[in-house]
Amino acid sequence: MSTSAIPLAPASSSSASSPGTGLLSGGFTKLCKGLGVVLVAAHILVYLFPSSLTYLALVPARTIPFAWNLITAGYVEQSVYGVVISTISLLFIGKILEPIWGSREFLKFIFVVNFLTSMCVFVTAIALYYISTKESYLYTPLSGFHGVISGFLVGVKQIIPDQELPLIKIKAKWLPSITLLLSIAITFWTEEAAEYLPTIVSGTYISWIYLRYWQSKLETKIRGDPTEDFAFSSFFPGFLRPIIDPIASIFHRMLCGRSDALNNAQAYTQDSESLPGSDSFEATRRRERGARALEERLAAARIAGESQKRDAAENV
Repeated sequence: MSTSAIPLAPASSSSASSPGTGLLSGGFTKLCKGLGVVLVAAHILVYLFPSSLTYLALVPARTIPFAWNLITAGYVEQSVYGVVISTISLLFIGKILEPIWGSREFLKFIFVVNFLTSMCVFVTAIALYYISTKESYLYTPLSGFHGVISGFLVGVKQIIPDQELPLIKIKAKWLPSITLLLSIAITFWTEEAAEYLPTIVSGTYISWIYLRYWQSKLETKIRGDPTEDFAFSSFFPGFLRPIIDPIASIFHRMLCGRSDALNNAQAYTQDSESLPGSDSFEATRRRERGARALEERLAAARIAGESQKRDAAENV
């Protein structure tokens, strides 16, 4: 496969043209900036006109006929902390994912994960109502971008799984699992946190399904990521994987049998153009691509920092 298909040009040109590009400085993509404006504007709208929350947030009892809530709810943060965390996460994680996926695929990922996550939260709320008969499950406004942010962490796990985070010294592949564990643990101390849990769990799982089975790739005609390193059991510690794998394989055959058959047929037609072990080669190339993009941004950030220090010293 030719390396010319690797979509690194936007990242490289951005790094070269802007010395502030880096994980701790500017260089955010236009799409992420635009989505950040949407999050802030939606929060301001709800703050100034509280009644609008009924029409924008997901209220299970009113989702029919207000079906658009399944789309708009994900972009409405009800608290200042929520909009700040979501906007910052979008900007910094988006600058890693978007240059590698492309703007169109990045936006498609957000739309699909947001919509399906809202569907899962709606079904969960209805089920909890029938189980507990508490009307609060039907009339509590549910909203927030944290489902998509959880999905972003799954994307980081896929692209740079072995990249060690500089501050907490944890590999990127464990970010989704740690986020889920912390979210579950916090629900035991505060009831408010329980409102976020279905969205975080659904966002993580839906994004894994999308990246595992549905995502289209420019360099190949095979959808998804069939590598073992991105299997469902990879979210769990190694000693649990022998237990998780057989269970996951049952659901895999039930839900994705036709998808596997299609991918196998497409892979067979490309055998004359592919090298043996192309799946592992593709996974390795994707990780190298993500790591290289991340290293370029870190290097640009260091250069910008050194430049600022020299300017400060000269001024003194």
